[in-house]
Amino acid sequence: MDVKIFAEILGADFFTGVPDSQLKALCDYLMGTYGLNPEHHVITANEGNALALATGYNLATGKIPVVYMQNSGLGNIVNPSTSLTNPKVYNIPVILVVGWRGEPGVHDEPQHIYQGAVTNELLDLLGTEHFTLSKDTERDELEAVMMKFREILNEGRDVAFVVRKGALSYDGKVNYTNDYRMVREEIIRHIISVSGDDPVISTTGKTSRELFELRTTHERDFLTVGSMGHASSIALGAALHKPDVKVWCIDGDGAVIMHMGAMAVIGKAAPHNLVHIVVNNSAHESVGGLPTAAGSINLPAIAEACGYTQVFSVSDYDELDEALKRAKANDCLTFIEAKSKIGSRENLGRPTTTALENMKAFSGYVRSL
Repeated sequence: MDVKIFAEILGADFFTGVPDSQLKALCDYLMGTYGLNPEHHVITANEGNALALATGYNLATGKIPVVYMQNSGLGNIVNPSTSLTNPKVYNIPVILVVGWRGEPGVHDEPQHIYQGAVTNELLDLLGTEHFTLSKDTERDELEAVMMKFREILNEGRDVAFVVRKGALSYDGKVNYTNDYRMVREEIIRHIISVSGDDPVISTTGKTSRELFELRTTHERDFLTVGSMGHASSIALGAALHKPDVKVWCIDGDGAVIMHMGAMAVIGKAAPHNLVHIVVNNSAHESVGGLPTAAGSINLPAIAEACGYTQVFSVSDYDELDEALKRAKANDCLTFIEAKSKIGSRENLGRPTTTALENMKAFSGYVRSL
């Protein structure tokens, strides 16, 4: 279905959420139509943030907002869905648009398999009436569903469209770029050349895929293929309990922003052996390239305010190498922002080991140190 028809039938003029590759047509349409005009479209830190923002919109206007997300984001909306918008609390109507990763019978990555299997059950548990949008969904069918959904929304309850792969299309083209010079895969190559045999924990998406391809053996690396925003907390847990081992975390700007409170916890704990590197391309690149807020905030200043001892921001490889060498040599909590272009190799592969194999190899390696 053409996403313009989908948006027309929804009849909303405010959209907020976290980008998803399954919803790329919708995300590109919103960027092409509204850009980041906050009166109509806001990309949020996480999905719970989006649902709360949508609540404020409804309180101020009386109109019904749309919150979009990958189904992995359902976990982030459970709290505001059950304690804020729920009919037994504030009775706020919201339209959810959920990309269905890991749909049973459709090949997907391991981090999506269980989430995909329980997506509809989670919506049922939340009391959310839902409809599955497919490639063959016709306009008149969707209009009939929306008419039914209007009655539910008028009661103050939320509804959801679960979007299958390829269900939405968009004939427009949106290019996502920035002015940075370094390339993420090369940044990772420089990191592992300095980190040596130290354990590395990498964030979800293309970062972990590139790290896997750059290594000939993989026991030193924990690939956080899911749980976006939590790689730095995993690294903190490892660093605190292996105080004689330098632990490196390769993070992304979207992931850091999603759960930025982790930086405050890291700063408070102040592990002397943790190096937290954020590859900042100011984009949700792994799901399409839509912008994050990282292009307009000062991540190094935030790190300093959170209590990181040694802080760097680098924009070329010479600066990067100097920061990495100092991080390796100095016995203190370190933060490095590495500014990166948007983009990756077209032939970038995926890990050939399972998540369980990765965990066992990494855990055995770290415990042996």
